[in-house]
Amino acid sequence: MAPPVPLLAVRGSDGTSLLCGPPQCEQLSAFQRDARPGRCFIFTRDGTLFAWCNGHSVSVVKSVDSIVVSTFDLPKTALLEFSPLNNILVTWQPYTKTQDSPQGEANLQLWDLLSGRLIKALFQKKVDSWCPSWSEDEKICVRSVNNELHFYENNDFNSIANKLHVQKVSDFSLSPGGQPSKVAVYVPGSKGAPSFVRLYQYPVFGGPTAALANKSFFKADRVNMQWNQKASALLVTASTEVDKTGASYYGEQTLHYLSVSGETALVQLAKNGPIYDVAWSPSSTEFCVVYGFMPAKATVFNLKCDPVFDFGTGPRNAAYYSPQGHILVLAGFGNLRGQMEVWDVKKYKQVSKPEAPDATHFSWCPDGEHIVTATCSPRLRVSNGYKIWHYTGSVLHKADVVAGSELWEVRWQSFPNGSFPEGPVKYQAAPSNLGSTQAPPTQAYRPPALRHLPATPSSKLHEDEPPQDLRPGLLGEKSLSKSALKNQKKREAKKAARQEAKPEPSSEPVPIGSSQSEASSGDPEMDKKIKNLKKKLKAIEELKEQQESGKVLQKNQLEKIQKEEQLLKELQELQVGQ
Repeated sequence: MAPPVPLLAVRGSDGTSLLCGPPQCEQLSAFQRDARPGRCFIFTRDGTLFAWCNGHSVSVVKSVDSIVVSTFDLPKTALLEFSPLNNILVTWQPYTKTQDSPQGEANLQLWDLLSGRLIKALFQKKVDSWCPSWSEDEKICVRSVNNELHFYENNDFNSIANKLHVQKVSDFSLSPGGQPSKVAVYVPGSKGAPSFVRLYQYPVFGGPTAALANKSFFKADRVNMQWNQKASALLVTASTEVDKTGASYYGEQTLHYLSVSGETALVQLAKNGPIYDVAWSPSSTEFCVVYGFMPAKATVFNLKCDPVFDFGTGPRNAAYYSPQGHILVLAGFGNLRGQMEVWDVKKYKQVSKPEAPDATHFSWCPDGEHIVTATCSPRLRVSNGYKIWHYTGSVLHKADVVAGSELWEVRWQSFPNGSFPEGPVKYQAAPSNLGSTQAPPTQAYRPPALRHLPATPSSKLHEDEPPQDLRPGLLGEKSLSKSALKNQKKREAKKAARQEAKPEPSSEPVPIGSSQSEASSGDPEMDKKIKNLKKKLKAIEELKEQQESGKVLQKNQLEKIQKEEQLLKELQELQVGQ
């Protein structure tokens, strides 16, 4: 049976619509486009239901045939969410006070989806962490109330089953999956005391040994907490609003690792500067960090927080793993030009390098084959529209919003994990009538007055770093294989012997790279050829040393190494003829 075709929901000033994903990329005939401006929309986690608000009501329909499941008279709804098993619809509208209700009205509402009955109405003034968090089996639900966490069980919101109060909890994150559920809590520092994040397993909150792990740190005005899919580890990005050293406009960031088994660590990053993005691999065994002053570095780390692969430097500020985890996209959006690097994660080989200028949104299709990029308002109010791509760089569908209209949001239909199997990574661009947008090679700027002159080497503002495989056996003397280490020692011994011994004029040719004045043959043309050959051989020797140390060489550098025997033969013939 062929896997389903994911839908793409589109919301803007022209209304709300559903689009069939690739290869059709056409409007879903079963869904009647709602022409009224859409305020918000959401799919259930399994993708079977779709809900949206058009400023008059909230409607819930089946994704496959658009049959109406429920309708709610909630015109001011600004945010929507479903519980994991589709039992409850959560609606939120901005908190307001009126003369009739000076205390304000409950603006967070939980509805029974099938009956339409209101289960609970709650006050939620801030939009941050507005929605309660459920475990995947809906046995536990938690929300933050007045610096403490309230836990509910089995969707009974009339009684609080448990409370967690640790000083002043300002943020929390419930682990994905089912039981046993873990919760991470963040308490900001005060009066010289550090901030900290602690992990607990529900419902064990009391006692000095209740915490599964604890990590304290300074310099944190806010944190972003990310669980891996297996709920075995947590990454915490701690940020300050202002960098007191004045080095960064973005403030200061540090990245911390916590494991439910108790291990904690500060993730050591190889370049100073902001942390732009952190992304867990769906495998839960590694994560990617994009960091450092531009051009930014991107590095994959394992669960020991050791670097596994360094992608070098480039114009990037985001990382996106495919749902299957076999492909990683590094991208530069926002104030960057939209360049994307698509990598095969297993081989650490680049697949394509497309470009999506002015994109404000990127997301993977659940099939792991396609992506969508979009330019949305209010981030950018001009050139609104979206593109559906194949990861090899081909544009399969393009939709531009007509002048005077705005695109506000696009969202893929959700699917349960495992709905789409991992396919082999393709390097050949997928066929498309719209072609591809591979990024053109960049060249250094040259003033018009110098463009007619030959290019000369000059100092660079930034030194670009190439990718490096940092896995054991591929870098460093301790990690070199036995044969590579043996060859390296041989070369070092030869080099030392050449430096110590001065050859007789009639014996072997002068060592390559010798700083001594070289004997002249009396023929200036022949001397010039010999000098050039020695220069090329010296460069080849340096490339071979770099290759043995684990550096990934370019195609033209590998071709140079292959010419070594030919160059040695030419040099020997010239020296014999002297």
